[in-house]
Amino acid sequence: MPLRKTPATPLHPVQPRQPSRDMLGLQQQLGDPDPRQRRLAARDLSHHAGAALALGQALAAETDASVREALFSSLATLASEAAVQGLLPLLRSEDAGLRNGAIEALSAMPQAVSPSIDRLLLDADPDVRIFTVNLLGELRHAAVPAWLARVLQQDTHVNVIAAALEVLAEVGSRAELPALRAARQRFDDDAFIQFAADLAISRIEAA
Repeated sequence: MPLRKTPATPLHPVQPRQPSRDMLGLQQQLGDPDPRQRRLAARDLSHHAGAALALGQALAAETDASVREALFSSLATLASEAAVQGLLPLLRSEDAGLRNGAIEALSAMPQAVSPSIDRLLLDADPDVRIFTVNLLGELRHAAVPAWLARVLQQDTHVNVIAAALEVLAEVGSRAELPALRAARQRFDDDAFIQFAADLAISRIEAA
């Protein structure tokens, strides 16, 4: 009787290797070609305090809007000094989306970002100083009016002064009136500064 060949045991389909879910594996996943995988990694790294640097570096190269949102969200959740340092370089970016995202994320971590404000307000680049003033407009910190008053007293760039006047019109108190009047006098040849200072003064006095 002829021997019958035993059918071979069917092979299980090869499953793709799942990336490691530890911090190193998630950091590597930030470079995955699939934006969904990058987004998941960015989200899960919010649980790893040591991932702030990698998250900030990923932001500088990321182009997918949903992944960017996850990266910003995770940095805001970490709210650490390392997260601040990962975001601050984006204030110099030519990409308005990155700048605005950085400002929004930084505004969510007032205690972590506050030690950097004095240095940012003295930055050699007036655009960085303007973006810092914009950040102060969103920052819930008791020192915001005092920081803005210092800008009015010390900064020489008219656009920085204009930005500070706009924010002080919303958050200023009578304690900032001397700085407002001094700025108005210092830029007495600029019609817009005159208008913005008068508006801020009138709003504060009417409050």
